[in-house]
Amino acid sequence: MSRYFSVLLLLLACLNGCVQDYSLAAPDNSEQVTIRVKVPSDLKARTMQAMYRSTSCQRTRYDAYGKPYKVDGFHGIDVQLQQQGQSDIYEARLARDGGGACRWHLSNITFGVALRNPEQFGNGVTFGGGGGVVVILDHNDSSMGGADIRIDGDVVVKEELYPWVSESFLGGYKRQVYLSGQSQTFLKYQALNARSLYFEPRFNPRLIVYSTEPKVHRVGVFTKFSYPDGSVVSDGGAYPDFRRLEAIRKAIENNK
Repeated sequence: MSRYFSVLLLLLACLNGCVQDYSLAAPDNSEQVTIRVKVPSDLKARTMQAMYRSTSCQRTRYDAYGKPYKVDGFHGIDVQLQQQGQSDIYEARLARDGGGACRWHLSNITFGVALRNPEQFGNGVTFGGGGGVVVILDHNDSSMGGADIRIDGDVVVKEELYPWVSESFLGGYKRQVYLSGQSQTFLKYQALNARSLYFEPRFNPRLIVYSTEPKVHRVGVFTKFSYPDGSVVSDGGAYPDFRRLEAIRKAIENNK
C-alpha cells in the first residue's frame, strides 16, 4: 500500500510540475496595434475583446464520430478603451506578439459602440446589438465567422448608423433598439498587415425605423417596417433596408 501512495505522489508531483503556462507575456519590443473609436454622444465604447492564438499550445477537439483532432490554442482578453482627454476619441493598444511559453499571436479584435441610454427610444426598451467591428489579423476565422472584406494595410471604417426599434411578440414580448447599419451585427474585415484600426460611427438618432413582428405565425404575414419618411414596407425582409435609410438621410440633407 505504501508503494502505491509513493507512486501516486510521484505522479501528482510530475503533473503539477509539467502544467503548461498559458499566460500572456508580451515582450517589451512587441509591435503594437492601435485601436481608436470616435464615439458620438448618444453612444459609448463597448468593451473590446482580443483573441490570441497559439500553434504551440494546441487543444483537442472531437468530430461527430468522436475522433480527436487538434486546433490552435486560444486566449481571449477584455480591454476597456480609454478616453483621450476630453475628446470623443477612445483608444487602446495591443501587442501583436503575446509572448509567453505558448508564443501567442494576436488573431482578431472585436470592438465598437453601443447605445448609452436605450430608453431614450421608449420605456423598457433594451439594447439589442449592432455597431460592432471585427478585424482578423491572421488566417483564422473569428468567433463571428470569416471576413467579408479584405484590406491591405490599416483599417478605417466610417459607417452610418440608424436606431431600429423592434417590437416582437412570439416567444415573449420584447422591445429592443439596434444600431442598424451596413451590417446588422458586425462588419468583418481581414487585415493581415494592419497597425492601426479606426472606427467612426455616424449616428442618426432622429432617423428611427420601427418594426413590428406578427403576433402569430401565418403564411404571407411579415414583419412591418415603418421608415422615418412615413413609408411602410412588409415584404418578408428581416432587417431594415440600409439603402432606403441612406436615401432618406441624403434627401433630408439636400433639402436643408
